[in-house]
Amino acid sequence: MRRITRIATVGIASAALALSATACGGKKSSDSTASSSESAGSSKSAAIAYDIGGRGDQSFNDAAFAGLEKAEKELKVKGAEAEPTEGESEADKVQRLTELARKGNNPVIGVGFAYAPAIKKVAEKFPKTTFGLIDDTSVTAPNIANLVFNEEQGSYLAGVAAAKASKTGTVGFIGGVEVPLIKKFEAGFTQGVKDTNPNAKVLSAYLTQPPDFSGFAKPDLGKATAKGQLDGGADVIYSAAGLAGSGAIEATANAGKWAIGVDSDQYNQAGLSKYKDKILTSVTKDVPDAVYNLIKSVEDGKPQTGEIRYGLDKNGVGLADSNPAYKSMAEITAAVEKAKADIIAKKITVKTAP
Repeated sequence: MRRITRIATVGIASAALALSATACGGKKSSDSTASSSESAGSSKSAAIAYDIGGRGDQSFNDAAFAGLEKAEKELKVKGAEAEPTEGESEADKVQRLTELARKGNNPVIGVGFAYAPAIKKVAEKFPKTTFGLIDDTSVTAPNIANLVFNEEQGSYLAGVAAAKASKTGTVGFIGGVEVPLIKKFEAGFTQGVKDTNPNAKVLSAYLTQPPDFSGFAKPDLGKATAKGQLDGGADVIYSAAGLAGSGAIEATANAGKWAIGVDSDQYNQAGLSKYKDKILTSVTKDVPDAVYNLIKSVEDGKPQTGEIRYGLDKNGVGLADSNPAYKSMAEITAAVEKAKADIIAKKITVKTAP
């Protein structure tokens, strides 16, 4: 697998915690450069362009990488990766996607809603290449697949678990950046907490405001914010903050309180192994399968296009049960399973905004 650096590397010193568990690994790809502005779109190579924080975040980006890695092993495709740069411009994203498409990768997948404007521009120039856009439906075209999730549903289950696990009646939510996508996480979590314990208190905080998206890549800020919520009485903290969430998990675990992870099953992330016993559960998004399925659809000659939605009904979102401590909490797991069934049966409608 070729990992493109210096289009892009992430210059964040505090990323060492997450990066400690990941290695570039894999085989090198021999990308072929197209001779014209329109690539032939070889279906034997696929690429992902990472979101803020890059590979090694133990969360969102690593979930996308897992899908590409699976495709390499099972479909025998060659994989290419491209990292973001800190404080990059829209032109940087356009350049990154253009280079990946010109080299014959198909599909080319942008990890995160921030790629929407760039994918819109680049997809027009490469109509024979399929582009995947994760977490966004604002940009559409015949060669764009919008891979989206019902994050609010998984977050509702986390709220149920948090309310049941809390002894103080106060829980916390930390969002990386205050954007509509992350507010879906907050909305579902808060609703789940309040439906379970109407008297519970939810402390909510966002690390940065747009257009500053660095909140997804600041573990130190996540750690400091978690400490503030712990000081405010929270004994369960749920973070939807990408790489910054690792800092929140560290602070929460060191305080002997429960952390709830996001996107990947963070209990099983090697870079967080020191804190795993205090990671109660994680809200998972099946980003690996979404990435894999898109690559497979191109391989099969029937590329996915339009909105591809993953919810509780398709196990596209959920709540991880890897921690034996969580599985032993019969009252919590029963409440979560009931809530899951009620959401699928449409007895509970989960809000998408606080």
